Amino acid sequence: MKNKKINNVTLGCSKNVVDSEKLLKQLEAGGYTICHDSDDLSAGTVIINTCGFINDAKEESVDTILKFVRARESGHIENLYVMGCLSERYAESLKREIPEVSKYFGVHNMNEILGELNVKFRNDLNTSRIITTPGHYAYLKVSEGCDRSCAFCAIPAIRGKCISQPLEDLVEEALKLAEMGVKELILIAQDLSYYGIDLYKTQKLPELVSELLKIESFEWIRLHYLYPSNFPLQLIPIIRDNPGICRYIDIPIQHITDRMLGLMKRSHDRKGTELILNKLRNEIPGSVIRTTLITGHPGETEDDFLELKRFVSDFRFNRLGVFTYSHEEDTFSYNNYKDEIPEEIKESRMSEIMELQQNISAEYNESMVGQVLKVIVDRREGEFFTGRTEYDSPEVDQEVLISIEYDLKPGNFYQIEIKQSSDFDLFGVPVNHTAPLKGG
Repeated sequence: MKNKKINNVTLGCSKNVVDSEKLLKQLEAGGYTICHDSDDLSAGTVIINTCGFINDAKEESVDTILKFVRARESGHIENLYVMGCLSERYAESLKREIPEVSKYFGVHNMNEILGELNVKFRNDLNTSRIITTPGHYAYLKVSEGCDRSCAFCAIPAIRGKCISQPLEDLVEEALKLAEMGVKELILIAQDLSYYGIDLYKTQKLPELVSELLKIESFEWIRLHYLYPSNFPLQLIPIIRDNPGICRYIDIPIQHITDRMLGLMKRSHDRKGTELILNKLRNEIPGSVIRTTLITGHPGETEDDFLELKRFVSDFRFNRLGVFTYSHEEDTFSYNNYKDEIPEEIKESRMSEIMELQQNISAEYNESMVGQVLKVIVDRREGEFFTGRTEYDSPEVDQEVLISIEYDLKPGNFYQIEIKQSSDFDLFGVPVNHTAPLKGG
């Protein structure tokens, strides 16, 4: 190869981020110089970790592959490898349509990638990573795959059944992240609620969280993607009684009418959904509840949609995201339903819910004005430092904006008094901040 530098470009979800970080550690140990920059053309080899979940993500992955194909054809890079969900799902068609890629790998082929690059996998690095997020936060992937059978979701077909990581390995990995300066640990999985059932025959998330709370250098531990059915109720007092756990509960419900939940093959109904949502809100004072919804799934009638809107209006989620239905191969919905709802209706329904949520968010944010909140500063961006409260996860939720006239440092926590609000952001100033003002 023309040089020993490898650029790993990661697309898609935070689970892909962790996969790439573990691969980078192995490559570094194998003698390579590594980077992770989608614009870097100085590396002899580029590895693209792709997403193949929904149409928009697939298009981004293909566009990125083609960008580096052009770079290879112009002589900027020597080898181009593609891994991840897209190549797991569409390996044969990708080989036919984009043969300029050196080789395609799936989602469970790290050893094969390393072998291609003459690197031997090291078991002693199994819990080690190169962090590619800002150094003050990192993700901890507690399991791979999913045992759920949601009609619209291709993840089980792509990544297989749930495989939980041993609890002691996760604690070891978390300790290493803490030693690297991570202050916010974000637990992720396709379904955190399921963690441990395959390995220990019981839900182990409460025990795992309790062990992680013993690592004092983590100021925040955040939980992502808790399935509403069989929610581990032992978590509730842990979140309520420990300030080290963010009072942020990410619980995707997807829809609310029993008819649509049935068509989606969700294992919860409206009554059970309302029970767990109300229990969380009532028993964890001050908690923020985030959910995701799908509009335009096959079979969704106008009545189903109006009932979903009413529920959003009545429950008033603190954080909410909406996806339009994507008709994905290798799913129950694809094989059994027609994608009969026009795209403009899917988009219109999504917009209606987001407009409703915009008003809810604006009112919630207005109630924050005058409060002092603990904020972690993520970065400087233009005329502001951009930070988050415990109620906001990186890249998916709103932010706190602080003027750069204050001498703040990304990665640090500050007490911020909220002075103004907008629909999806807060504006504040540091409290008792003794560092000199800019120009002061």
